[in-house]
Amino acid sequence: MPKISKRLDFFTDSLIRRMTRVANKYGATNLSQGFPDFDPPQELVNELKKVADTGPHQYEITWGSQKFREALAKKQSKYMGLAINPDTDIVVTCGSTEAMMVAMMTVCDHGDKVIVFSPFYENYVADTILCGAEPIYVPLHPPQFSFDKDELRSAFAQNPKALVLCNPSNPTGKVFSRDELDYIAQLAIEYDTFVIADEVYEHIVLPPFEHTYIASLPGMYERTISCSSLSKTYSITGWRLGYIIAPSFITENARKVHDFLTVGAAAPLQAAALAGLNLPDSYYIKLQNLYDNKKKVFLKGLDEAGLKYVEPQGAYYVMVDISEFWDGSDVVFCEWMAKEVGVAAVPGSSFFKEDINKYVRFHFAKKEETLIEATNKLAFLREKAAKGNLLNIN
Repeated sequence: MPKISKRLDFFTDSLIRRMTRVANKYGATNLSQGFPDFDPPQELVNELKKVADTGPHQYEITWGSQKFREALAKKQSKYMGLAINPDTDIVVTCGSTEAMMVAMMTVCDHGDKVIVFSPFYENYVADTILCGAEPIYVPLHPPQFSFDKDELRSAFAQNPKALVLCNPSNPTGKVFSRDELDYIAQLAIEYDTFVIADEVYEHIVLPPFEHTYIASLPGMYERTISCSSLSKTYSITGWRLGYIIAPSFITENARKVHDFLTVGAAAPLQAAALAGLNLPDSYYIKLQNLYDNKKKVFLKGLDEAGLKYVEPQGAYYVMVDISEFWDGSDVVFCEWMAKEVGVAAVPGSSFFKEDINKYVRFHFAKKEETLIEATNKLAFLREKAAKGNLLNIN
């Protein structure tokens, strides 16, 4: 029989999505894969009902409907502080997952190098390898998950084609400071490198931290591919509506890649999502307050359970230190915890290039009652771990 591509030897299936299957298997509270258990804004639901009757139900323009791009350009121009042209600067994709893949394929050739901060969202390495490029890992050092300037400069000295920046960060919840972004921008300009910015959590930034779009920094719009989606901002992860914002010399090529990957995002969902893009500024303030409150509820529960964690600055993830319970495979630990404790998390090792097994990632994009239920279960983690049944996962 012919052999499967050797590229697939360098990464596994998604441990994040795998842990949802584990949660379902054991009936555990799923704090692994980051999707809400509450509804989107009612305006989107109402509009979706209308679109079901009136359409559109056929293909839209492959890079996004005119109305969607115009509404997106208006919103993002305001928040990014840039003059975004809806006709030339936007590609609408099937989620930010496709946006990142399109961005990578647009700028990278076989053999190019790409800087990836570690820990990282697992798709970035897979995207790099599938493009035939080589990742260069730069560690983010806990507990603040900051980079060392000399280590980053050494990575840039290898003449990478691109750097991937997740801000706010998945999995750590780190929000990169203006000084950090200025240094990244300085090196990107000095070494003539693209920045592929995953900013899907752009509106989930927790006080007192603030988000800065790297494309808005001097000299950076021309070399930045800003990727995001509506999934997290409007609690519609299943709609799979993402986008790329970049100057036209990039988007005209990204549109070619996107066209042959997926043709286009769902036309009826683009039409319904206009109700979200046209929401007032007050919606984003309420969203920030919503997640700040959820963070407080969840961290209070972790404190009461006596668990050590890294407090997030943005997004909706918390890295919890499990080293006092277990020094083996965190994959084994997470399956045990789903079965014996009834809470599902993501093994932290899936995010690190380094051999680190001491963290698991929880998310708090859940109803308050779900978070309280989960932390009530986690209160028994130490007791159950002490019974010595950590390998009882059959």
